[in-house]
Amino acid sequence: MNALDTKPAPLTPGPPTRPRTLRGPDSLTGILIKIALLGLVDAFAVYVLIILFMQEKWALFVVSAAVTVLINWIYLRRGGLPAKYLAPGVFFLIVFQIFVVVFTGYVAFTNYGDGHNSTKEDAIAAIQLTAQQRVPDSPAYRVAVLEQNGEISLLFTDPEGDAFLGNNETSLTEVPDAERDSTGKAIGIEGYNTLDLGQILANQDKVLGQVIPFDEDDPGAGSLQTADGSNAYIFAPTMTYDEETDTFTNIETGMTYVDGGGGNYVDENGQAINPGWKIDVGFANFARAFTDEGLRGPLLQVALWTFTFAVASVATTFALGLFLAITFNRQDLKGKRIYRVLMILPYAFPVFLSGLVWSGLMNPEFGFINEVLLGGASIPWLTDPVIAKISVLLVNLWLGFPYMFLVCTGALQSLPEDVDEAARMDGASSWRIFGAIKLPLLLVSVAPLLISTFAFNFNNFNVIFMLTGGGPRIEGSTMNIGATDILITLVYKVAFGGGAGRDYGLASALAILIFIIVAIISAVSFRQTKSLEEVH
Repeated sequence: MNALDTKPAPLTPGPPTRPRTLRGPDSLTGILIKIALLGLVDAFAVYVLIILFMQEKWALFVVSAAVTVLINWIYLRRGGLPAKYLAPGVFFLIVFQIFVVVFTGYVAFTNYGDGHNSTKEDAIAAIQLTAQQRVPDSPAYRVAVLEQNGEISLLFTDPEGDAFLGNNETSLTEVPDAERDSTGKAIGIEGYNTLDLGQILANQDKVLGQVIPFDEDDPGAGSLQTADGSNAYIFAPTMTYDEETDTFTNIETGMTYVDGGGGNYVDENGQAINPGWKIDVGFANFARAFTDEGLRGPLLQVALWTFTFAVASVATTFALGLFLAITFNRQDLKGKRIYRVLMILPYAFPVFLSGLVWSGLMNPEFGFINEVLLGGASIPWLTDPVIAKISVLLVNLWLGFPYMFLVCTGALQSLPEDVDEAARMDGASSWRIFGAIKLPLLLVSVAPLLISTFAFNFNNFNVIFMLTGGGPRIEGSTMNIGATDILITLVYKVAFGGGAGRDYGLASALAILIFIIVAIISAVSFRQTKSLEEVH
């Protein structure tokens, strides 16, 4: 019988096997955790949606509602496991990266800043409310200062004895059940704390800053204000608004203010009254960076110094880090682990703290360097424009070389030793081996890191701001711009009031210009680093 003709014996069917049950996202515990987390997310989403609905911000309301529905659909449906893992990362990417970039771009094309941070309707109401003076022969309203949850409110008693409560957020509201003293003055309300004289003095700015309108919907109806926390008087607006002609008129001078098209009401001489409102200005902020006489010159100096600072920082830190890496990479060096630990100690200190410490050490009058190391010298480390720049580079070298030391040490240890040995056998000197073999191979690994370090130093805010604050100030500049300011510290001063008020629109435009510059340089540099790959 041929072996090929034999038939295998039939298999005897055994008892059916039950599939293994795996505990995963669809288990009871997973479902309960999923419901709990989604409940928290949905509760927060409903809270946000209610606020957006009350504020009538319909675009954000629709987007928030759509995102909430999408999140629930992703996590409540079966399957779609990749989406469940990707959704949180994508959500935070959109909120903290894409939205920030888009919003910055939007602000760059507006006049958003001090005096231009709201709508035209809000500006009209604010002008009517702030441009007020005391009405002659105004009756006195007796005042009690109250506090609730950290908010200051004023309790008034009018000449007829009626009590009214109000603050900067709400107009006057009658309080019939107020607590009164023996003279009939309202002195307290249930749920509020009545402040004594010492507490009033401690909160003087908040008390005197209270401007309580008679009618919240009509700022022209006047308001009550106090100058001492005990008596208040009626104040009436000095500017009347004509809705038909969209103009303000000063009651005292008769001067008329019209919408000048720049987000302010202006008179015939172009003099604006504040506050204004936010409008789109197109490329005006970008043009201002190159045409404003008070900004163009200092901006050019700051841009040149920014490039110099970034290039010099990369070159010096890389050179020192590479030198130390080669020095402490010798096989016959004893105790090199201890030396390496000592070399990276500056890297362990926070940059902002190091900047403050070095600022004290370099103080021209009582700093440790001048008084102790230099025997009482008076070198202006931080006040002379040139020396201050050198000081910044020295401090940044101290802070930056440990990183380059670590990078270069790792790169050197990854180089093939046989190439080094072959070069020595061919009679190549140490300098020849380093320049022709080690350095090109080293640059293959560290070139991308050098580019990222350049981008980091291009925006190295901490060292500049903590050490010199951008100073000393450039003479002739109408803005608070200093000799050691780089572009990012200049943007900070423009955005947060460096002597000329906050201008978020101009700051956003400058931030976009910085991004374009860094992006172009990085793209060109990465293209050039491709040629290094031919070394392999």
